[in-house]
Amino acid sequence: MPHGQPSRSSLSPYLLQHAHNPVDWFPWGEEALAKARAEDKPIFLSIGYSACHWCHVMERESFENEAVAKLLNAHFVPIKVDREERPDLDDLYMDAVQTLTGQGGWPMSVWLTPELQPFYGGTYFPPEARRGMPGFIPLLERIAHLWQEQRVDVLGQAVELTDELQRQVQVKAGRELPDGSLFEGALAQLRQAFDPRWGGFSPAPKFPQQMACELVLRRGTSEDQRLALRTLDAMWEGGMFDHVGGGFARYSVDVKWLVPHFEKMLYDNAQLATCYLLAYQATKDANHARIASETLDYLLEQMQDPAGGIHSSEDADSEGEEGRFYAFTAGEIMEALGHADGARFCDLFGITPEGNFEHGQSVVHRFSRPAGITAEPGEERALLERVKAWRSRRVRPHKDDKVLAAWNGLALSAFARGYQVLGDRRYLDAAQGITAFIQRELWRNGVLLRVFRRGEAHTPGFLEDYAAVAGGLVDLFEADFDPRWLDLARDLAEGMRAAFEDRVEGGFYSTGEGQADLLFRQKPGFDNAMPSGNTLAAVALLRLARHLDRPDFRASAEGILRCFGPWMKRAPRAFLGMLNALDLALSEELDIVIAGAPEETDAQGLLRAVHEQFLPNRLLSCAEESALPLHNGRGKVGGRAAAFVCRNHACDAPQTSQDALRARLSAFRTAQKNSLP
Repeated sequence: MPHGQPSRSSLSPYLLQHAHNPVDWFPWGEEALAKARAEDKPIFLSIGYSACHWCHVMERESFENEAVAKLLNAHFVPIKVDREERPDLDDLYMDAVQTLTGQGGWPMSVWLTPELQPFYGGTYFPPEARRGMPGFIPLLERIAHLWQEQRVDVLGQAVELTDELQRQVQVKAGRELPDGSLFEGALAQLRQAFDPRWGGFSPAPKFPQQMACELVLRRGTSEDQRLALRTLDAMWEGGMFDHVGGGFARYSVDVKWLVPHFEKMLYDNAQLATCYLLAYQATKDANHARIASETLDYLLEQMQDPAGGIHSSEDADSEGEEGRFYAFTAGEIMEALGHADGARFCDLFGITPEGNFEHGQSVVHRFSRPAGITAEPGEERALLERVKAWRSRRVRPHKDDKVLAAWNGLALSAFARGYQVLGDRRYLDAAQGITAFIQRELWRNGVLLRVFRRGEAHTPGFLEDYAAVAGGLVDLFEADFDPRWLDLARDLAEGMRAAFEDRVEGGFYSTGEGQADLLFRQKPGFDNAMPSGNTLAAVALLRLARHLDRPDFRASAEGILRCFGPWMKRAPRAFLGMLNALDLALSEELDIVIAGAPEETDAQGLLRAVHEQFLPNRLLSCAEESALPLHNGRGKVGGRAAAFVCRNHACDAPQTSQDALRARLSAFRTAQKNSLP
């Protein structure tokens, strides 16, 4: 069998990156699993993704190493998995690695029995022992020896670990809907963890904090909200935001948000754009609107697939070097702008002769400019555009151009909300384009597929795919008010309930029943870089229940919240996204119905009055005539578009004036904040 041949047939950019390794990689599938059973060999499972810097390092050091390849090919069945294509496998075996080692990450390296039970694991391994890390070559030799000579012990450890993993994922469901006391527990933990100097709620490395900030904006005091706003401002001021080209990197390696891990992920940027939009509504700070806009513009300029979806990620590395595309020496800035403008740029954006990164390079940022240095209106943008044009001559980092349903659901939400709040038609076009793409390429006979790349779609969708797309469609409906989007969201919700719901204990499994290549099903609740599938499902179902008058959808959403209630009480910071869903479930319902055609001038004015308000739990519908339940008995007033503000199914007198509607909604938000438990 030619080296790497099984990986060459894959659509995954990650697997294709490894197709020419001397390791005989197999993709996860029956061929590889049958080979392990037939030859009685353990599986070496390597899980990563194409934008992963340390995955590239391990490939160069170990998987391109002939001695490593010889051991892997002789004693194991080596399988390579793209974690973004199979999040179920990634979650399960990441739990195994964390149980074994106390930590996790990518590349993930796990050894399995032919029956798929894990018995040893870790993350990155250098070829030989280094800085306290075991060497990959002696480790492979040791595991091969144990498999041959101490098989009983290895299998016993595999059974024990599998039993422990199953015990860990057993959710002892709560019976009551959690109450508002959970919010104070989470807020207290966030207050305690807050970094008053640099913002954020953790030590380095610092990851994006969108779910924490959203919860604080929803439920926190005025003092708490300053913590969220300081964090959002600090994330932008540092190098994690690409000030030249827009978009956020994956995380900051230091406490200052200065030096990022340069890869850019769609799921981060979609969520962060939405969070900055919420902050803009809450504060009216135009800079928050600008950050959201520049993030969405980055996705449009660099990540949009010709078919209409949004690509997954951009790498941290280019030309074999992390950050090479993004960092500058002072001399390079002078070359790009000339001496006078270059010196000005260096002052404004922290570029120094000694550098703040590697090899005398600096990461562009805003927080260390000398005292008294300020920019004239438009000056920063003009300089940044010139540097952007100069930077465009560099080799751009590799892009993972596959399109994932769940991540595109988040992008759909971000673009739809971007249009609502900012009024930029390009964002509505993008949201409608994503939806058309999903309908055309990923929605097949009532089944949602997860992955698309270069004309081919595959892999049945997981819980997070159905839930994120359904939630995005609700946001799109509240942007253009086309009832087809609620119809499609309803179909996705019904398919999600049929395939994944635990009708006995509540909550949803990440996968459907009867999946032969999975040890057991998991019920995801913890919110990590993305909201969990159950969090996404709860939000989508709660909103659809109100738009469509579907109490069965609300019952399923409340089943999620009851199921994970005891866990949320024990570890609230692990459920920040689900706490935002709980806020939606517990808060006084606010439904805003505008009777009038959305394209009419008077209706547009009323819509602007709604969109400028921070009302994170409100529902919005607009139509001159509609069969939707919210519109029943509500029409224009004196031939003019009218807004009906309904609280817990009781409506105020209709408003035809923007100013009156604005005042009414502002008063509602003030009263709601004062009544929070």
